[in-house]
Amino acid sequence: MREEEIEKLRGVVRDCVSKHLYSSAIFFADKVAAFTNDPADIYMQAQALFLGRHYRRAFHLLNASKIVLRDLRFRYLAAKCLEELKEWNQCLSMLGEAKVDDNGNVYDTKDSNVMYLDKDSQDREINISSAICFLRGKAYEALENRSQARLWYKAAIKADPLCYEALECLIENHMLTCDEETNLISSLQFGSEDGWLSSFYSCLVKKYDKEIVVEAKFRHLENESCKTDQSNPSFCRTLKTNTDLLACKAEYYHQCGEYQKCFELTFVLLEKDPFHIKSTLVHLAAAMELGNSNELYLMACNLVKDYPQKALSWFAVGCYYYCIKKYDQSRRYFSKATSLDGTFPPAWIGYGNAFAAQEEGDQAMSAYRTAARLFPGCHLPALYIGMECMRTHSYKLAEQFFMQAKSICSSDPLVYNELGVVAYHMKEYKKAVWWFEKTLALIPTALSEMWEPTVVNIAHACRKLEMYQEAISYYEKALALSTSVSTYAGLAYTYHLQDDFTTAITYYHKALWLKPDDQFCTEMLSWALIDESRNCAESHLEFR
Repeated sequence: MREEEIEKLRGVVRDCVSKHLYSSAIFFADKVAAFTNDPADIYMQAQALFLGRHYRRAFHLLNASKIVLRDLRFRYLAAKCLEELKEWNQCLSMLGEAKVDDNGNVYDTKDSNVMYLDKDSQDREINISSAICFLRGKAYEALENRSQARLWYKAAIKADPLCYEALECLIENHMLTCDEETNLISSLQFGSEDGWLSSFYSCLVKKYDKEIVVEAKFRHLENESCKTDQSNPSFCRTLKTNTDLLACKAEYYHQCGEYQKCFELTFVLLEKDPFHIKSTLVHLAAAMELGNSNELYLMACNLVKDYPQKALSWFAVGCYYYCIKKYDQSRRYFSKATSLDGTFPPAWIGYGNAFAAQEEGDQAMSAYRTAARLFPGCHLPALYIGMECMRTHSYKLAEQFFMQAKSICSSDPLVYNELGVVAYHMKEYKKAVWWFEKTLALIPTALSEMWEPTVVNIAHACRKLEMYQEAISYYEKALALSTSVSTYAGLAYTYHLQDDFTTAITYYHKALWLKPDDQFCTEMLSWALIDESRNCAESHLEFR
């Protein structure tokens, strides 16, 4: 057959692949390879077999080829076949021997003499060594060697910043701490045309910075995208409304406690793209915080119908039952989510929380410990373990877990608040005040109702230290955020301690108006009235 006719057949194979006619692609690719016996055509045949899910046959074809150990493309595709066959040890053997250090730098590789027959194309490609590092990471993760998986994912993204999947695995599976994520992004070598990508990656990592810093990141990304193509401003407009970027914003709103704002944004995003996974997860979290059981029910029904094999779907069902306080059912569905995907962090956290809601501490701790082992870059398991220890009055142990959470994520104000609560219970009031002040300093946005308990806590600690004016100031600040019995009671008691009985009586009444059966306020009001009467009597005698 003439070369022109063979080239036409190659075109037919490529067209079949583009139209997802894989059986046709396999048929014609087999004939082209038989005519030419060219390595490129053998590779094309193997590629068609792989896309047609004939993994064993594709692997046999590649392995039988004498070039498989000398061309990285052949080796990589053979390893991909073994990945699909779940033969992880053989997959690692096919990829060859190499070592990686703690910073993700590959050394002692045996691939120095192999070649890479690049395809004739003007398209920009991801470095083959980056793809190989990523596949090594997936194999190690499947073998439950998560420490090696983490190093190879880092190696993949460092070898080529365009290998987004490696960064996604590191972030979504919480393999890195907050500082490690930031350091990794700053160490990547982006091309001159990839400024927007650098900015985008910086928006993907954990976002506990101040509001002005995070908003500046988003603005910088939008401006960077505009600069990349001044002749085509439509690209800038498209990126500003990009679902992934807006999902990052929604995630930030959730992390800083603006749940209504987060819910409204994800609601709009899901109307635009109903099957966007990240937006769906953040939307579920916001609906949970707002107690929107109707929305959770609708989301759960749709997800189970569309994705019955996804952990996210059953996690949504668990969220619904948790929201309506049916914790037994919620546990059942959180457990089902973990069985479908053992590396889905929210399901493990939800599973533990469902036990904790019924004060079943041992089972809750077991779930949290599993999450801490699987997701070393997530500080929430350690934080929740500390909360369980505090519930059982194991304050020293709780403090250790809170410090562990702080070492993983040093910028989450909730961690510092819990450290303050532990110090307060241990009667270390000066330390408690320091931790609470640190909490308020780390809050990314303006003080909101969410942080009212922290303000009340610092007021209690100041009162214990007999810093009455500072305590009153914090109580009043807490009242500006939200009215609660504890705030009025604390304020009344502080005035009572200063012998300002009239003001104390006023605030005791306000507290009892909110909760008429409050035992502390009822008793203290009686004492305040007695003290006020005695004080008036003494004043009257002195006057006479």
